[in-house]
Amino acid sequence: MVLENWFASMEVIIDLLLQTETAGLMLEMVNSLMEQFSIILQPPLQSEDPDEWSMRMEVLKCLLQLVQNFPSLIEARFSGIDLQFGPVILSSLWQTFVSALDVYQISSIHRTEDSGSGRFDSDGNERSLDAFIIQLFETLLTIVGNSKLAKVIGGSIKELVYYTIAFLQMTEEQVHTWLLDANQYVADENDVTYSCRVSGSLLLEEIANAYGGEMIDSIVEAVNKRFIESQTAKVSGSTDWWKLREASFFAMASISEQLIEAQDSGATKVNLSRLLDEMVAEDIRTAVYEFPFLHARAFSVVSKFSSVIGRTVREQFLYAAAQAIALDVPPPVKVGACQVLSQVLPDAKSELVQPHIMCILSSLIDLLKQASDETLHLVLETLQAAIKAGHELSRSMEPVISPVILDVWVHHISDPFISIEALEVLEAIKDAPGCMQPLVSRILPSIASILENPRNQPDGLLAGSFDLLTMILKSAPVEVVKAVFDRCFNSTIQVVLESDDHGEMQNATECLAAFLAAGKHELLSWNGDPSFTMKRLLDAASRLLDPNLESSGSLFVGNYVLQLIFHFPSEMAFHIRELVAAVVRRMQSSEIAGLKCSLIVVLARLVHFSSPDVSQFINLLLTVPTKDHENSFSYVMSEWTKLQGEIQGAYQIKVTTTALALLLSSRHEELVKVNVNGHLIKSNAGITTRSKAKLAPDQWTIIPLHAKIFSLLSDALVETQEQILDDDSGSDEDSDWEEVLDNNGCGLQDLLYQSNVPSKRNASVEHLNAMAKVFNESDGDNSEEELVKDDPLNETKVAGFLTQFFLNLHDMDSSLFDHLCQNLTHAQRIAVKKVVKK
Repeated sequence: MVLENWFASMEVIIDLLLQTETAGLMLEMVNSLMEQFSIILQPPLQSEDPDEWSMRMEVLKCLLQLVQNFPSLIEARFSGIDLQFGPVILSSLWQTFVSALDVYQISSIHRTEDSGSGRFDSDGNERSLDAFIIQLFETLLTIVGNSKLAKVIGGSIKELVYYTIAFLQMTEEQVHTWLLDANQYVADENDVTYSCRVSGSLLLEEIANAYGGEMIDSIVEAVNKRFIESQTAKVSGSTDWWKLREASFFAMASISEQLIEAQDSGATKVNLSRLLDEMVAEDIRTAVYEFPFLHARAFSVVSKFSSVIGRTVREQFLYAAAQAIALDVPPPVKVGACQVLSQVLPDAKSELVQPHIMCILSSLIDLLKQASDETLHLVLETLQAAIKAGHELSRSMEPVISPVILDVWVHHISDPFISIEALEVLEAIKDAPGCMQPLVSRILPSIASILENPRNQPDGLLAGSFDLLTMILKSAPVEVVKAVFDRCFNSTIQVVLESDDHGEMQNATECLAAFLAAGKHELLSWNGDPSFTMKRLLDAASRLLDPNLESSGSLFVGNYVLQLIFHFPSEMAFHIRELVAAVVRRMQSSEIAGLKCSLIVVLARLVHFSSPDVSQFINLLLTVPTKDHENSFSYVMSEWTKLQGEIQGAYQIKVTTTALALLLSSRHEELVKVNVNGHLIKSNAGITTRSKAKLAPDQWTIIPLHAKIFSLLSDALVETQEQILDDDSGSDEDSDWEEVLDNNGCGLQDLLYQSNVPSKRNASVEHLNAMAKVFNESDGDNSEEELVKDDPLNETKVAGFLTQFFLNLHDMDSSLFDHLCQNLTHAQRIAVKKVVKK
């Protein structure tokens, strides 16, 4: 502890001295310390007694601080003095590492006696051999992660991997605990817990990441060597032979992603598929009751490497897993079997699955009744995969499965993870052939009762019921939507109008949007009085757009309003002015950027609806008064241009980007009059409080609106081009740029206006990721995207749209175009010139 405290106190001093002529003197002092470190670490570790290794622990902590805080000191050379760090690592630290394994195997892996756990020093730190080994791994992990030191120890990596695998063996204490508590086994498997086993696997991951493909073969070689050693130990009669084999599997699984990537890229010469086939095929034949953890790990490896393991082996393990969950085998084996089933079932051939699916489903339901906490997640995930694989056969199990899942959902409604997973299982049942009608008939009476008595429900049940209804309504046939409407629509509206609970309001709003998306215009006549239904829908919109309502309660109003516009255009035409005014008021009072962005999407969609006479919509905004701005157009565009880079969702970005182009094409005189923020001049660094932000706010240039729009569209062009280059091999790239769709009357007009220098505002990472999805037509799983899948704007090709926009500007006013281009960023200028030169 004295050494650690001394070293910590020298951090700032060393950093300063390294920049002066006295650095050489300091290095002499550090080298002297290194000599002492070497003396302490060099002798082999003899005992698990803390008195044997407590001083070594302090040295490890000091070395860790040295690597973390003074990387420039590692290879420093001042006044002809070399820091003797490499020898300490390659010789002395290595001696401690290797000898520690012998002590650890005797004290922890092969016997259950206490090895110092539960003893603590005066600072509250645990004084156990496990704690020492973990500190040893942490130091090595930091060294491997240092680019300079990684080169120093590169020649010893093979041996480091070889010895690390042995440290991954289960201790007798872990064996005893995990056999009795499957929940703890799953928790320790999934979490980065404080253990030698986890610390060792993290070191292997860091080695694979630091050294890349060149180390993959060495890791596999070390695993194979340990695997053979376990076989030798088995032949010689060792009772613990399986531990080393299980550790070898565990090591492979811990770097599964890197191994698969290396094989796919050709970075490894190892035939991973053949190697794994040989390894796991051997262990599936061992006695499951005698070696449960070896079986469990073999199952886990098959699930991790299912994409590269041979078809025959996958089918073998699928059958073995189906048997395992039905038999009275130790809990870890059932855990491994579930892991295999959840990974292999989705890709398994129907003829292989069908003979076993009823047994699998029945066994999983039995497991679900016994599961708790961590195991519940795994069983639900497996059950979802089994239901999807069961196809028509799942129908006969629906009366058995659905009540159990609904019970799990109700009892865990306050746990967002379990309740969502239960909901996903119910969705899998709904989507199975022949299951929707019986499931809805089972659910609807109870949900209707909950919605009719909202104030007498357990916490979370009302909000969760709306999630359940929304799931049912998605892609449901009209007769199901009508049945749900008759029982639940009015109650949903009432909750939106009366509730003060933000979660309930958010989920009820999403449910209303799902009603409109599924029922469309027919929905108005379902209760016999279309005008009354329309009034109720507008009342709900009015409450959600109330500027005095907490922003969180209105969070999903944007999607709801979009549905009103899509499906009731003639009815909404009479309310457009009031709607726009309400949207602007809600934007101004909103404290959540996400809510503002969703309302911007609504206004952007109205821009499209007003095309080809976009000026009409601008004029409407000009007549709507708003606080602290000359008119709503000025306010809306200042917010829109500021938040465009924060808008998420492929559909949302497509709508807003193309709407900006339409606005710029309108030739409206207000585009020149309105000024907005250009580029950032000065930003507050670090953490900014509200009071600090008021005293020293970010400083921006001020530019005309049409200049800012041009800059934003240039940014969009850059992003779309980059995505096309990433997704295309090159042969079809030109066709993507040349195709221009003119949907919904949204053609581009000529641009005649003078524009000043545009500026770039950096988009968020989320925005850039969403931009990438604009070209991914399979990206339709998001619930918000599902609501707008029928919008004609989804067919618009943004690349072609933007191409035509810039071509029109170039052809109509080349001098303006050249002036704007010369003031763009380099990336923007390249992207714009690329399209006009085609």
